[in-house]
Amino acid sequence: MAPAADPVDRLDPVVLHHVVNTLGWPDLRPLQRAAISPVMDGEDTLLLAPTAGGKTEAACLPVLSAMSGQNWTGTSVLYLCPLKALLNNLVTRIDGYAQWLGRSAALWHGDTSQSQRQRIRTERPDILLTTPESLEAMLIGVKTDHAHLLSGVRVVVVDEVHAFAGDDRGWHLLAVLERLARVAGRPLQRIGLSATVGNPQQLLTWLQGSGAEQRPGRVVAPERADTPAADTPAHTPGSAPQDGASAGPPPGDVDLDYVGSLTNAAKVIATLHKGEKRLVFCDSRRQVEELGAALRARDVTAFLSHASLSADERARSEQAFAEARDCVIVATSTLELGIDVGDLDRVIQIDAPGSVASFLQRIGRTGRRAGGTRNCLFLATHKDALLQAAGLLLLWGRNWVEPVVAPPEPRHLVAQQLLAVTLQEHKLGDQLWPEQWNGLAPFDRSAAPILRHLTDAGFLDTDGGLLFIGPEAERRFGRRHFIELTASFTAPPQFTVLSGRTEIGRMDPTVLTEERPGPRRLLLAGRSWQVTFIDWGRKRVFVEPVESGGVAKWSSGAHTGLTYVLTRAMREVLLGADPPVALTRRADAGLQEWRDGTACDLVHPAGTLVVRRGNDVRWWTWAGYRANATLGATLPSIADPVQRPTDCYLRLREDLTQDMWRTALDAVLAGPAFVLPDVDHRAVQGLKFSAALPERLAVATLAARLADFDSARTVLSEPTRFSTAP
Repeated sequence: MAPAADPVDRLDPVVLHHVVNTLGWPDLRPLQRAAISPVMDGEDTLLLAPTAGGKTEAACLPVLSAMSGQNWTGTSVLYLCPLKALLNNLVTRIDGYAQWLGRSAALWHGDTSQSQRQRIRTERPDILLTTPESLEAMLIGVKTDHAHLLSGVRVVVVDEVHAFAGDDRGWHLLAVLERLARVAGRPLQRIGLSATVGNPQQLLTWLQGSGAEQRPGRVVAPERADTPAADTPAHTPGSAPQDGASAGPPPGDVDLDYVGSLTNAAKVIATLHKGEKRLVFCDSRRQVEELGAALRARDVTAFLSHASLSADERARSEQAFAEARDCVIVATSTLELGIDVGDLDRVIQIDAPGSVASFLQRIGRTGRRAGGTRNCLFLATHKDALLQAAGLLLLWGRNWVEPVVAPPEPRHLVAQQLLAVTLQEHKLGDQLWPEQWNGLAPFDRSAAPILRHLTDAGFLDTDGGLLFIGPEAERRFGRRHFIELTASFTAPPQFTVLSGRTEIGRMDPTVLTEERPGPRRLLLAGRSWQVTFIDWGRKRVFVEPVESGGVAKWSSGAHTGLTYVLTRAMREVLLGADPPVALTRRADAGLQEWRDGTACDLVHPAGTLVVRRGNDVRWWTWAGYRANATLGATLPSIADPVQRPTDCYLRLREDLTQDMWRTALDAVLAGPAFVLPDVDHRAVQGLKFSAALPERLAVATLAARLADFDSARTVLSEPTRFSTAP
């Protein structure tokens, strides 16, 4: 039998020459080898590898070889990213690879100048790096001939595809890609680059959109033997989280410490690992600011990065950090994705991220040097964070990782897409509109009620069987050539903070309005600033530097809570399970205090607990926020109507009896269905484009996203014990 041909031989000889002589690589990584054939054969492909696993090259080298071998002309490849900073980080590298073959790559996003955009329109690059929002702006904008610029597109590479798929930006991405395929007049090859996920095959099918049943697709992940549960099916409540996990904990040095406060965390970071480059993750902008200021007060060279800092401020921090040695950069998840900040010695996590997948991204930033080891030090600043970190690390130790699931019922984005495609086409057949998305649900004929509302409310006009943009759409979204229609996510309004002419960042307006004694001072970019003037109309705040006393504050947005699986892992910790990591004496004592103190009133190995303390009755389900919200709505006869759901328990009526309990549960188990959770109507304002929906449909969308029927059903099937706490 003849030996199998080496796939590397399929790469363009010029590409192969530069891999060896310019990059100095003795060989390709397993992922890069395995990607060559499916990518060059035109298959839809999901490339799966940990952070710094070489995914960019695994996509680019065969795509460039196909571009050369098949003589593609014009802009033939789109490279999409969720973050502008990631695009900025990649463009020089990808353009360098393209230049090996006399090709080019260019960048287009919200910060790209008009002169650069005009150059792209006239001198089409072979590879265009952009965001889905900017891509849609090209489709509907009056300055861009999108047919000229984009009709040659053959391949779309979606970097960090898991970051899209888990929220509304994913629905927006899929819809825009379907419209792009119609502009190009051909199906587009879709290549997704992803960190480890729990459901890779489902993620690939999602990325394929309307072509999922017609086009070949392949998951390429040859290195996933040492990555968490890449083949694990999506978790269903009631199954053990470790189902499908490989034996033994994943590689990496992980320590868990309990420091009790952010001030103490700063002391530990300032004392430990001097001389090393450390990346510290916090899960709020306020924590980043307060920790950054505390580190600088201890003479630590500290830089900051979060979404409310100006682009220039973030870039300065990231560049300075990349070039320094003995320093710390404190960041939110903005540095979780693949932005290069140089060789890291250590990752430190304040409290705990909300998912194992997020933790994998973060620990993957370390251990890149030869002989290096991935590492992470957790510093829990309060007892609840210690328990959450222990539960998360318990799941990580079992090689479990969350499946990526698109949020259900994106009716608001269906409305946005109907308006956007009408702008793009100028007129739309009132019977042919579903063809714009090639039959992809939910942008298919099931969207007819939303279209009917848009016409009834004046967002769309109809005449002679054609649809046109109506006066209400002009009024709501028409500013600056409908730029508001190109963003599929929303954020609370913020004020721009300026020192002279230099933009520092943005701050929540409540920090400017709440009453506080003394002069009004802000904490931003790790420095204190005194407010000198507020321009309320233009939402601008002018400041000057001061020594101390600044306050950082941002609206946290809607609370989504912890998942069923993570909350159940925290319950296991209370029942005695330890994560396979190094626990400091403080962490061990903290967990033991949980178990010896109140844990006996919160958990029981045989099922859930209903605990009465005086008039306070709590049902300790350990089922996660969404399941508890569902249970509260489904059991109105016994749930306390004046409460907010929590991750761990549901408050019940103070006059609850066991007979009332049994009657309520029997009615639910015999009934037709669980009930969607109640939604505060004010929350609708946080749903982008909700103005283009009837309120009942906007509320229904939010309720569907708050529900977790499977986990609620699992909880109701478990035994429940009743106890009275002293």
